[in-house]
Amino acid sequence: MAMNILPRLLTRRSLRKILSEGTKLTGGEVASVTLLNNICIPYSTVNHEHLLRQFRNKTQYSQKYYSIKAAHQSVVDDYRNEHNITCIGEDIPNPYIEIEKSEFPEYIKAFLKNQGFEKPTIIQSQGWPIALSGQNFVGIAQTGTGKTLAYLLPAVVHIKEKKAKKGLGPIVLVLAPTRELARQIENVAKSFEKSMNIRTLCVYGGASRAIQASKLQEGVDILIATPGRLNDFITSKTVSLNRSTYVVLDEADRMLDMGFEPQIRQALEGVPLERQILMFSATWPKEVRHLAKDYLGEFVQVNVGSTELSANHNIKQHVHICDTDKKLSLLQSIMHEISGEGFGKLLIFANTKRFVDTLTLALRRNGWPADGIHGDKTQAQRDKIIYRFKNGRAKILVATDVAARGLDVDGVTHVINYDFPNTSEDYIHRIGRTGRHENKGVSHTILTDEDARQASSLIEVLKEANQEIPQDLDDLARSHDISKMKEKQMKMRPKQNNYQYGQNNHQYGQNNRSNFQYSQRNKFNRFNKFKSVKSSRYGDDYV
Repeated sequence: MAMNILPRLLTRRSLRKILSEGTKLTGGEVASVTLLNNICIPYSTVNHEHLLRQFRNKTQYSQKYYSIKAAHQSVVDDYRNEHNITCIGEDIPNPYIEIEKSEFPEYIKAFLKNQGFEKPTIIQSQGWPIALSGQNFVGIAQTGTGKTLAYLLPAVVHIKEKKAKKGLGPIVLVLAPTRELARQIENVAKSFEKSMNIRTLCVYGGASRAIQASKLQEGVDILIATPGRLNDFITSKTVSLNRSTYVVLDEADRMLDMGFEPQIRQALEGVPLERQILMFSATWPKEVRHLAKDYLGEFVQVNVGSTELSANHNIKQHVHICDTDKKLSLLQSIMHEISGEGFGKLLIFANTKRFVDTLTLALRRNGWPADGIHGDKTQAQRDKIIYRFKNGRAKILVATDVAARGLDVDGVTHVINYDFPNTSEDYIHRIGRTGRHENKGVSHTILTDEDARQASSLIEVLKEANQEIPQDLDDLARSHDISKMKEKQMKMRPKQNNYQYGQNNHQYGQNNRSNFQYSQRNKFNRFNKFKSVKSSRYGDDYV
């Protein structure tokens, strides 16, 4: 008995039925299944779950590298429980606990060995086998957990299977919210570009569009882009995404927060239906869920820790309360304390571009070798400053949120929030620049009475991370709650007064109506009296 099945015409349900019927075959009967590479494999050698997984998505490799090796389920469960990994979906492969025991191709293992990798990070251990299985994938993990390699190494395997041709669009598309993060991803990709013969290009605003367009025309394998610049190239037909069968949305929640949803959807509409999409996010809000529902279909979701935004537990958080005019002196006290303990690199956040320059100058005048970075600086200036910070020539960097977003620098031991950000989410992203890659970190945050409205949300972040709550922070939150309650009561009073005023007006109107009726009766009575007098004088005919 032989069964030759065309995969593109075979639904998942019918495949299950055929395979279930096929298991009843006798040992003398041989069934063959036509796979995507047109190789007929004897039925007895076919791994059923392997085959079902292969047909789940239209985009497939000719060879699969996910974990089909036998592993005791208790070992897998213990590993996931120990690292707080939650997996949602079907046909979830086992994690790669050790790189040497993974099903990566040898050239990937050699690269990891040369880079000094001993074991995968948590998101890599579970993300790699899922990405290599060809399934759509959502990874919920904090920044600094190694997610860049979690999707780039499977992307290399994908490219090696597809063999891109010159002049055609990229096979791998990576979208990132900011040029800083895009450049960071490019640097990681460049580390294996030559050894694996992969062509990589990063496009973003603020750099020469003409040069980027020229390089696109030469052909690339991996295109890393910010949504705005990619949208520009798509609209002008400079790039085509009809070969992009491996798509990554990095920091999807941040991209949606920044208003890039239309550009993301335009890009996803341009990629083929036979594609694999990987989405990475620090949180799982409804906007990200809707995007995943619209474009990923069936997918495997991996949560590392909570799906709610929470601070890295490897960071020791300190909070300081002071008057506004004492902030600078407090900052210097903190820096002297840090200097006494010894620090690698220090990142200081301020809320405005102007104050970044002011604070940088003030620190330099006081003997601190600081550099400042913000959005008004040219790309060349920003690259130079980040390079100095990375290689340790400048150990203190003052930055705005946008400039530091996506900044991944080894050796950042301390973060100081000179100005408290607008939201607790931004606070978590800021302090997340330290304590990366399972290292320890320290953060210091300065608050004044002007930041009282953020005190309660900060307390919640500290509680979740099992941090100590300073009494003055708790007092600040309580005073804000009391003042907010009083303000609410004050807003209610005018409404009550207006109501009473309306009641008074109503009563005043009733009184006026009564007075009017009384005056009318008086007039009528006087008229009748006058009539009776005239009737007696002049007779009834006069009246």
